[in-house]
Amino acid sequence: MNEKWFTVGKVVNTHGIRGELKVLSQTDFADVRFAPGSRLLMQNEENGSSLEVRVASSRAHKNVYIVKMDGFNDINLVEKYKGWVLKVSEADREELDEGEYYYHEIIGCRVVTVEGEELGVISEILSPGANDVWVVDRPKGKGKPILLPVIDEVLVGVNKADKLVTVRLLEGLI
Repeated sequence: MNEKWFTVGKVVNTHGIRGELKVLSQTDFADVRFAPGSRLLMQNEENGSSLEVRVASSRAHKNVYIVKMDGFNDINLVEKYKGWVLKVSEADREELDEGEYYYHEIIGCRVVTVEGEELGVISEILSPGANDVWVVDRPKGKGKPILLPVIDEVLVGVNKADKLVTVRLLEGLI
């Protein structure tokens, strides 16, 4: 397994008795990732074991996707995969438009203001509604994490190569 793989979902439970899985999506491209014929890697992060699978069918259901894999037609065959993650290969990633970024490109970036003040490092990305929110962990002794809304008024620039994000803080943000 020499190619890079990126997490797109997590198996949270089984669904019914026909081998379907409840998958919590961790991608903006769920309709593509879980489309019939998609090739994914199912991996147990605790012990590193993995299995390449192909999606037979899927559908959105409440806040999860119900996904059926080729060759898994019984609940007894899929029960052991609860808690495993689903990954997509780097070669199968979607091309992004200008100004769009993958989570792994943003998490770990240093954040500085246009004035040059170092705010911290992005540790998490939240998707509460209209726009994403980047969680910036402050250096020790500098206070609570900052929640940065990903909007044009705040986000000035992203340099993926240097892992650096430049922002303009709105009044009351800190």
